[in-house]
Amino acid sequence: MPTVLQNIFRFVLLVLFQVLVLNNIQFLGYINPYLYILFILALPVQMPRWFLLVLAFIIGLTIDIFSNTIGMHAFATVFVAFLRDGIIKLFTNIEEGNNPTPSFHTFGVSAYVKYIVVMVLIHHATLFILEAFSFAHFWLMLVKILISSLITIMLILGIQSIKTR
Repeated sequence: MPTVLQNIFRFVLLVLFQVLVLNNIQFLGYINPYLYILFILALPVQMPRWFLLVLAFIIGLTIDIFSNTIGMHAFATVFVAFLRDGIIKLFTNIEEGNNPTPSFHTFGVSAYVKYIVVMVLIHHATLFILEAFSFAHFWLMLVKILISSLITIMLILGIQSIKTR
């Protein structure tokens, strides 16, 4: 039961922080940190896939409602949740019957950093490609993806390193 309450608290905290603080940060139109993705990335590894996709849709739709975007966050988070199991298997060797929560301790520092970097890049690329819906300004979009991803990755790794202490 504590895990359920912890995840509900994480959901509410990340949505509020995203909506009230991070959505108001835009430096020259390039930096848009999306920390709410940490909710999906930090869920236990052996969570049923259908439930993971439903949770991803709910958090994405919640951010869409507050950001006045039309399903872009919902699509990006569901897409990341869909790819999550494969990415975890790519970087880690989770034993059968083991259900860790992704962290520095359970995955190892190298595997966890790779996991976070790949997942955030996929999420941001999907989100910003949907936002632009064109490759007319490809280089501008690529800069936006890379800078926003870098800031989001640094925030996630910073939060996780503080959490582990």
